[in-house]
Amino acid sequence: MPFNYRLQKFLEIRIRKKEEQLAVVQECQKEVMRIEGLINENNKNIQDTRINMRKSDPRMYDGFDKFLKHLYEEGEKLEQKRQEALDILHKEEEILRQREMEVDVLDKHKEHKKEEYLYEEKMRELKTLNEIGSQKHFMKSRENASEEELEEILQNKKVSE
Repeated sequence: MPFNYRLQKFLEIRIRKKEEQLAVVQECQKEVMRIEGLINENNKNIQDTRINMRKSDPRMYDGFDKFLKHLYEEGEKLEQKRQEALDILHKEEEILRQREMEVDVLDKHKEHKKEEYLYEEKMRELKTLNEIGSQKHFMKSRENASEEELEEILQNKKVSE
């Protein structure tokens, strides 16, 4: 009879929850990378604006200053969003670690139960083999005893003749 783990459904549910949580973590990572891309783009815009400011007419400095101020504010907002996204990512990763531990616990339990099952199967097989060996031994001893009786009878017959 093959091994049948009685908590297999629970293990499958936990594995499915772990995979769903992994998908959530991956989405959070994508969001963090998207925000970091926006931050890099904003920093490049700041760099380009500074370079253009140096090359431009001094009368346009006020406009450049306002635009740079806007870009810096935008950068601060993006940095806050990135920090919030990182916080969410860390929380989701912690939940993922919990789910992985839950799966690991059931996996270890399953392995332990499978080892017990294999040990019991081996013991049953040894018991069966032991019984077969005992029966063969008993049958051989009966055959030997009957052969000895037959020989004795034959010898008694020869002696009486």
